[in-house]
Amino acid sequence: MSRLEAKRASLCKSEPLTSERVKATLSVLKGVVTSCYGPAGRLKLLHNGRGGSVRTTSQSAALLASLPVTQPVSKILTTSVQNHVSCFSDCGLFTAILCCNLVENIQRAGLTTTTAITLNKHLLSLCTEYLKSEICACRLPVDFGSARPLLCLARSLLTSKPACLLTREEVEHVAALILRAFLLSVPENAQDRITLGKSVIVPLRGQRVTDSTVLPGMLIEIPEVQLMRILPIKKSDSFKVALFCASLSGDLSETGEGTVVLSYGVSLENAVLDQLLHLGRQLVSDHVDLVICQKVIHPSLKQFLRTHGVIAVDRVGVALMEPLSKMTGTQPIGSLKSVSPSSYGSVKDLCTAKFGFKHFLHLIPNEATVCSLLLCNRNDTAWDELKLTCQTALHALQLTIKEPYVLLGGGCTETHLAAYIRHKTRDEPESILRGDGYTQTELRLISEAFCSALESLAGSLEHDGGEILTDRKYGHFWSVQADSASAVNWPDLLLRCGCGLYSSQEELGWSFLKGTHHPFVPQTCLPREASESASDLTLDCFTAKLSGLQVAVETANLILDLSYVIEDRN
Repeated sequence: MSRLEAKRASLCKSEPLTSERVKATLSVLKGVVTSCYGPAGRLKLLHNGRGGSVRTTSQSAALLASLPVTQPVSKILTTSVQNHVSCFSDCGLFTAILCCNLVENIQRAGLTTTTAITLNKHLLSLCTEYLKSEICACRLPVDFGSARPLLCLARSLLTSKPACLLTREEVEHVAALILRAFLLSVPENAQDRITLGKSVIVPLRGQRVTDSTVLPGMLIEIPEVQLMRILPIKKSDSFKVALFCASLSGDLSETGEGTVVLSYGVSLENAVLDQLLHLGRQLVSDHVDLVICQKVIHPSLKQFLRTHGVIAVDRVGVALMEPLSKMTGTQPIGSLKSVSPSSYGSVKDLCTAKFGFKHFLHLIPNEATVCSLLLCNRNDTAWDELKLTCQTALHALQLTIKEPYVLLGGGCTETHLAAYIRHKTRDEPESILRGDGYTQTELRLISEAFCSALESLAGSLEHDGGEILTDRKYGHFWSVQADSASAVNWPDLLLRCGCGLYSSQEELGWSFLKGTHHPFVPQTCLPREASESASDLTLDCFTAKLSGLQVAVETANLILDLSYVIEDRN
């Protein structure tokens, strides 16, 4: 019997964005991601109602992975954001909030879908061309001869994740470690094409954050009992290494699928053990000093290798195989047959180390393109959040090699872009319309929706009811406390803009972010002395934010263009 019941017809819903249920779902999703945004973002507690681990986070990668979104329109948005985060690690919340803002604002504009989408694409092109141009006033070049912009970028990412529970001193310490780990992964003799090394994060929970450190090479955690067995380690110019991805336990389940044919009187266990010992004799004759196995090594083989002065380490796990192969130059060995000498690699030195309550075997490479970031934090959930943040920061630093720029953070890029778009649509509308047959009125409506989406995104950084202003010279973001008087001398309350680049003591005009906007020409061509004079900037990853902007606009266009949702109910 192929079916227990008749197949039901698919459910077809037209104009999904007119549905109150769809609007409510998008509104709830927007509220969740908006409340997480920025250094003052509110934390979310993720847990399974049936029990299990609990996690506190404000990061999109953790949040969206645990958010059970089933409504098709919302699923498009979350999937787009997750795909962006999987490629660039950063700016997931930025992308999600901007997309929600665009969908809401453009629906209120009342234009046809085709008009809105086409003009949206024109404004996106205007933004990307400006951000990539030399006249862009919210983009800074990264000089790799100076650590300051890279350190500011790492620091900005750490301070934007409050669930890491870091003090100012701890932020500075971890930011310096992230920068050092990144620099250790860059080869010294880099040619036109750079192949980056690997930074492996090693957990050490329950310790002070300031106990975190970076070491060149690899730390492999081993039990203290096993460590005592391999001591003392003989000194040598280098240590030959064999790396096995196949199990050396002698378990038949590791031999793969098929039929095992045995002759009468043959012991299978003894035959497998003989093969393992034969492999051990080859390793000894090839003068291998260190055998590392991803899985388990048979106790008899371990004892045989130890007797002949070979250090054997097993159960290292799949996560360490790639960095170990890269660092030692080995080819992971996947069988128990004769091993080719070309599969071996080497390390410069071996030593033991103890951090907290854990013991490690420290492999020191010939060339330090692989390093270990020993990461400490007070508890499990804070450590998980800090690990994810450090991975994001390391990826952001790596992206600066391909595109050596950073964007001003703290909401300043968004408000500056909004001011620039308003100026261009007012003074040079023909350069945007490109003769496509749309009117300047339609362009102004869409540009206002687009600019309001950017400004609302910047305003999401304020979670305590404070006033948000923009200056009428640079178009930067400024914030004051909620209890400030309404009629005051603003420079007395405003110290520096959101990114920290400009001071309020300059001659600046002010306007409320949510008030009436009067277009002005924001200053372009960022002065070099301005960026050099500021010592503590808030910065964003250029590549990640530019991609996030494109994904947000394209996803909003896709959602706006939906005319039917067809749902299979079988």
